[in-house]
Amino acid sequence: MVHYLGDSSHQDGGSNRIGVLLANLGTPDGPDPSSVRRFLAEFLWDPRVVEAPRLIWWLALHGVILRIRPSKSAHAYQQIWTPEGSPLLVYSSALAKRIGEALEPRWNAPVALGMSYGSPSIPQALDELRRQGATRIVVLPLYPQYSGTTTASVFDRVTRHLQRWRWVPELRFIGSYHDDAGYIDALTASIDHHWRTHEKNHLLFSFHGIPKRYVTSGDPYYSQCMQTARLVAERLSLSDKEWSVSFQSQVGREEWLRPYTDERLLEYARSGPKKVTLVCPGFATDCLETLEEIALRNRQLFLDAGGEAYDYVPSLNASDAHVVALTRLLEQHLQGWA
Repeated sequence: MVHYLGDSSHQDGGSNRIGVLLANLGTPDGPDPSSVRRFLAEFLWDPRVVEAPRLIWWLALHGVILRIRPSKSAHAYQQIWTPEGSPLLVYSSALAKRIGEALEPRWNAPVALGMSYGSPSIPQALDELRRQGATRIVVLPLYPQYSGTTTASVFDRVTRHLQRWRWVPELRFIGSYHDDAGYIDALTASIDHHWRTHEKNHLLFSFHGIPKRYVTSGDPYYSQCMQTARLVAERLSLSDKEWSVSFQSQVGREEWLRPYTDERLLEYARSGPKKVTLVCPGFATDCLETLEEIALRNRQLFLDAGGEAYDYVPSLNASDAHVVALTRLLEQHLQGWA
């Protein structure tokens, strides 16, 4: 008799059920220093995130960073934490639920949410799909622009966990959707809707930064960010003077992608444009970097430096347009798996 690891429902070989894994970065379990420390220890130890000699980085991480940063980050999380929990988890869960409902009539494909760091983890999500009989899985990292620091980290975690399965499912992996028509439509509609109730100001696209050397080593992230911004600006019929791009969340002394968002805002506050609208197209759901860094901290920085008006356009989250865009994207990759 042949024995298989995992769900016995697979043993007859009759299941061809499709499953969908949505993956996002992750979040601490709570906005307290202890929870944040556990999260940062996992996140910052990933060699995809920090490319440095392991021993030297371990000493820096555990000797300095994890002694100082958790308290500061916990305070930031406390500014944006909701009664339901972390915004990233709340919005990601709602998005996964709505996509599952949209796929149900035609595909009957269970959708599981997994985080690269924290809970629910990617292994937990994969195990849930296996329990539901999925032998074909499409993986959608919720990062529109590909980067080795994010998208590739999802791939690592998926394939590492599947090494423990005797029956490895068929896989389709969506590497990026930075220029997908549905995604661009959803971003454009979101900004346009915002401007219908707010003043139409200079549009600043703020993407999460990465070290510059990652790009010079071959990471396509920068070019994909620029393409996303250009496509949205064209759809909004903006002239070159009406929009710009910057990169946020840089840490450490190493040079990251420029211009930095905070420096660009200080420049605009002093010399114009003094009225800006911020949008963060690299974030599928609102999180610490959008709600605390952009919507709160950088807003105060800009206004204190002489800026006159500052608006933040929320991430697409679980909006109708976002659900439609990602459902259609998934259906494109599900073709042939009917």
